[in-house]
Amino acid sequence: MFKKRTNSIDYSHELETTAFGYEFYREILIPELLGSEQPAVLYWTGKEMARQFPLSTREEIEEFFQRAGWGRLSIVQEKKNEITFDLHSELITERKKTSRIPCYQLEAGFLAEQYQNMLHCIAEAYEIDKKNDIQFTVKWDPKDQI
Repeated sequence: MFKKRTNSIDYSHELETTAFGYEFYREILIPELLGSEQPAVLYWTGKEMARQFPLSTREEIEEFFQRAGWGRLSIVQEKKNEITFDLHSELITERKKTSRIPCYQLEAGFLAEQYQNMLHCIAEAYEIDKKNDIQFTVKWDPKDQI
């Protein structure tokens, strides 16, 4: 399935974890460790994760998001040099009910790097917090080749 380039761990089989366990790391431990640097560190970590799990198509990216437990990623709009995705899951819905402001920069960085690798030009992704979900806009400049 998704093969990490430098690791021999088999990610193809399904294991389950609780929502509490996942949310404990995401919403309590990581913010505590990173403090105000959380958004920037998570964005660059997402980019590094994308380098370790290179994908070739938008469909693979959508499947990766689902398997990683990040949610269902779907296209909202496509333009010449940008694409907007909607990310939705029950955990996102539940997170929005808390007083904490969730951070989705890990996913944004992951998307930016995947598109940069697929298109061979610099790409950036922006998180947009919507009422019931999260949107990401990925923008690229075909003139800025890598």
